[in-house]
Amino acid sequence: MDLTVENTAALKGVVCAPPSKAYTHRMVIAASLSEGTSKIFNPLISDDTHATLEAVKALGAETEVEENCWTVHGHKTVKTPKNPIDCRESGSTLRFMIPVAALASGASKFLFGASFARRPVAPLLDSLKELGVDSSVQGDSSVIVCGGGIKGGKTSIRGDVSSQFISGLLFACPKAFQDTEIIVSTPLESKGYVEMTLEVLAKYCFQGEVNPDLSGLRIPANQHFIPCNNVVPGDFSSAAFLLSAAVVTESRITVNRIMHQTAQGDRAILQILKDMGSDVKVNDDSVEIQGKPLTGLDIDGKDIPDLVPVCTVLACYAKGQSTIFNAKRLKYKESDRLNSISTELKKMGADITVNEDGLTINGGRQLVGATINPHNDHRIAMSCAVAALGATGKTKIQNVECINKSYPQFFNDLRAIGGNVVGL
Repeated sequence: MDLTVENTAALKGVVCAPPSKAYTHRMVIAASLSEGTSKIFNPLISDDTHATLEAVKALGAETEVEENCWTVHGHKTVKTPKNPIDCRESGSTLRFMIPVAALASGASKFLFGASFARRPVAPLLDSLKELGVDSSVQGDSSVIVCGGGIKGGKTSIRGDVSSQFISGLLFACPKAFQDTEIIVSTPLESKGYVEMTLEVLAKYCFQGEVNPDLSGLRIPANQHFIPCNNVVPGDFSSAAFLLSAAVVTESRITVNRIMHQTAQGDRAILQILKDMGSDVKVNDDSVEIQGKPLTGLDIDGKDIPDLVPVCTVLACYAKGQSTIFNAKRLKYKESDRLNSISTELKKMGADITVNEDGLTINGGRQLVGATINPHNDHRIAMSCAVAALGATGKTKIQNVECINKSYPQFFNDLRAIGGNVVGL
C-alpha cells in the first residue's frame, strides 16, 4: 500500500507513544522460561512481537492474548518444537530464541526472512559451540539448533556486531548445566539493549555478575526463573518519530506514556533534540516539545543505531553541517540504512554523503516531495514521512505496510496530531 504525506504547517495535540518493542520481546521470553504464569500489560502488537510470541509457544509456553494483556504460562523444560519456527523479519526473535532452543532435548529449525542475508548470526552460533551447542545455517533461510542443553563454560563474542547475541545468551545460560562466563571481546555497542535485558531478567530473579562496562558476564548454572507481572513502557525508538515531526514543523506536541527512567538507550533523542535547539520538557511519564530552528550537530551512533535514520532527517532541516559517526552497523539492518536513508532523502533534495562509518549532511536545503521506496524498512518509511511534513509538495511513500514491524499505528497517530496524511 502507498500513502501520500503532504507539507504540514503545524502539528498540535497529545499522542501516546506506542509500547516498547524491545521490552515486549524480553518480557515474553523471560516469562516463557519461568515456572508459572506471568502477565504482560500494554504489550506492543506488531509483526515482530507476534513472531516472538509464536516462537515461545512453539517451544512449549502457553499463551492467552487479549488486547491489553498477554498471559504467558511458562514451564520448567523447554520443549522440542514440532514444526519450524518462523521468525519472519524479526532479528530479535531469531537471535534471542536460538540459545533458548538449545535448552530443548531435540533439534529446532528457525526460518527467517530475506533481510537476514545482510544480518549476521554466525558469531552467536560460534559462541554457542564453545558452550557445547551444535548449530548451523542451512542455505539462506534457516538455522538448525541441535538441542540437548547448554553445557556452559567460557565463551567469547564480539560486542560490535549485535548486542542481541549477548541478550540471547543471557536468556538461556542461566539454565546451563555449568556456570557460564561470557567475554565481550570488543567494546559493546548498543549497550542499553543489554542493560534492558538485565533489567527485565532481574524481575524474574536472574543471578549473575556483570562488569560495569559489560565486557564480562558470569552466570551461575541451574537457575529457576520466578514468574511476575510487567507493564511495557512506551517506546523511545518510536516516539522519536513523533518528536521529530514536531521539530521539523516547528510545532508543539505532547507525547504521553514515555518514562525517562528506563534502560532504553534511545531516550538519547531528548538530548539530541535539545542540543539541536528545540525546547524539551521532560515529565514523569510524558515529554512536551516545541520545535524551533535547528543547528547542525555531530551525533555518535554507537549506542543508538535505530535513531540514525530520523536524526539524518533532523540534520537535513538544521543549519550547517552535521555528521553521524560510529554507525557502520546500520549496513546490516533491515536494509543497508546508511545507503537507504541517503538515497531516499537525496530524491527530496538533501545533500548527504555516505562514508565508511556514517553520514555527512549539509543541512538547510529546502526538501521537495518525491516518491520514496522504504526498502522494506520500517524506520526508513517513518523517517521519510517525517521529512515529508516540511517538504514542499507531496511525497508518496510506497509499501508502507513495512511499519507493521514496529509501529503499526504510526500514520494514524501522525494524522491525529495534524499530519497531512492521505490514503488512510
